[in-house]
Amino acid sequence: MKRIVIKIGSNIITDAAKGLDLTTINSIASDISAIATEGNEMVIVSSGAVAAGMRKLGLKSRPVEIRLKQAAAAAGQSNLMWAYERSFFDFGKNVAQVLLTREDFADRKRYINARNTMLTLLSYNIIPVINENDTVATDEIRFGDNDNLAALVAISIDADKFFILSDVDGLYDDDPRKNKHARLISCVESITPEIERIAGATGSMVGTGGMYSKVKAAQKAALHGIAVYIMNGKRPGLLLAAVQGHHHGTLVKPFTEKIPQRKKWIAHSSKAKGSLTLDDGAVRALVTGGRSLLPSGIVAVDGPFEIGDAVYCITSDGKRIAKGLVNYGSEDLRKILGKKTTEIEDILGYKYSDEAIHRDNLVII
Repeated sequence: MKRIVIKIGSNIITDAAKGLDLTTINSIASDISAIATEGNEMVIVSSGAVAAGMRKLGLKSRPVEIRLKQAAAAAGQSNLMWAYERSFFDFGKNVAQVLLTREDFADRKRYINARNTMLTLLSYNIIPVINENDTVATDEIRFGDNDNLAALVAISIDADKFFILSDVDGLYDDDPRKNKHARLISCVESITPEIERIAGATGSMVGTGGMYSKVKAAQKAALHGIAVYIMNGKRPGLLLAAVQGHHHGTLVKPFTEKIPQRKKWIAHSSKAKGSLTLDDGAVRALVTGGRSLLPSGIVAVDGPFEIGDAVYCITSDGKRIAKGLVNYGSEDLRKILGKKTTEIEDILGYKYSDEAIHRDNLVII
């Protein structure tokens, strides 16, 4: 049995003139139901609520104003879920709606609750259909995308495979809309700056995410041991064939080293409240030495933040190298930066820990 996350973009299941494309939704539901029947656990992350709600509001083009996007999302989400409900019912499967915001991942307790809810649904053979709660998440509407959400979901539930359904066959070495000789890249060993550059140039036919956001989402998931497939979601039967071992689209190979669930949350879900600038010795100790961060290696503190908050660790030239949970607030760290551990209690009047960030709460990024 495999745990599989399927990300479905609005460009796959909606039409600017007609709203929801029920034929395509039914086709995808058929494939996913067949995969689930083989014993796999399936999770869907689906866009499309705003596009579905546009017809209800009488909008001719995708709204720009936040309030209209929120209204369209509210009006369209029920239509979107009803379409999935009807399609999966035809194949003997049940679905459940899960609406999430970035705060549900940033807060540790809410993160665990969301993870437990999704895993419980899977244990009852119910397929979660997840979307961002766009009616309240204004920042996500402006800057977020469901590629990133799907990657975070896949990481949080320890998925084995992550399929990103696009309107093109995968990642090309050039824009296939402009260059008929563009070559499909069937396998990516790791997401390099060159791969990011190619993704930024090619993009997607339509939709807000584009190929670059898909590649960045794939990078996150692959680093946590999840095999990622970017493929065409418009071609019936392709998803089922891919799960059965017939390679289609672009495969981003997973990183082999397993990362504990807590560190997954620190790396990609926790919200950084500030940063610590480190000297060269501290950078080496963290990156190559596998050490904790001591106050003596900190040269600057950018806050404010409290005990237990996430912060980035950066080099003198501003490069992010790690992310972790601090043992001291920003005001106290400013007092003890550059100091030895034996001096902490004399300066602060107490000593919570020798480490500014313990290795168990630190992730190299």
